[in-house]
This record gives sequence, structure tokens and C-alpha cells, in this order.
Amino acid sequence: MADEQRPVAGEPGPGVIRITIQGQQYPIRTTLDPAYVSRLATFVDEKMQAAAESTPSSDSVRLAVLAALNIADELFRCRDATDQRDDQLAERTQELERLLDRVLMA
Repeated sequence: MADEQRPVAGEPGPGVIRITIQGQQYPIRTTLDPAYVSRLATFVDEKMQAAAESTPSSDSVRLAVLAALNIADELFRCRDATDQRDDQLAERTQELERLLDRVLMA
């Protein structure tokens, strides 16, 4: 009989990493790079800490909601900036096409 690898009690299994947010450990099953997931967890933890500093509440659900709203705000602002940049790029591209057409027609 071949040796089977079994997870040690308390150790995450394959594809599972442990992250810590606000002092709580969470096992996360993922196919993503563990270093990337760790960076995500650090980012969320920092947002939770910022929410805790700005709000006199120890309710972790309330802090998580505030952190989620802050993260959503960042996402929406980035999307808006990207959309604006894409619009400017499309406008410049059309302008260059018009200039090129004029040169080719001359």
C-alpha cells in the first residue's frame, strides 16, 4: 500500500493557505499564488485597522462593512479614472486618424 499524504491536524490542506485579518485566522482555499493572497489579506487588514481608527466601534461586522465601503470607493475611483483615460485615448486616436487621412488625401 502506498503512503498517502494526509494533512496534519491544524495544518491547511493542499491549496489552502492561512491568512490573518484583525487577529483572526482564516483558512483560504485557492489556486492563486499564496503571496498574492497574503498581499490581499494585508490590504484588507489595513483597511479594517483604518476603519477601527476612524470609528469608535469594536463591532467587527461594522468595521468590515466600513472597510468594504472604503475598498469599493477606491475601486470605483480607479474605474472612473480608467474610463476617463480610455475616453481621452479614444479621442486622441480619432484625431490622429483624421490627421492621417488629411495627409494621405493631400
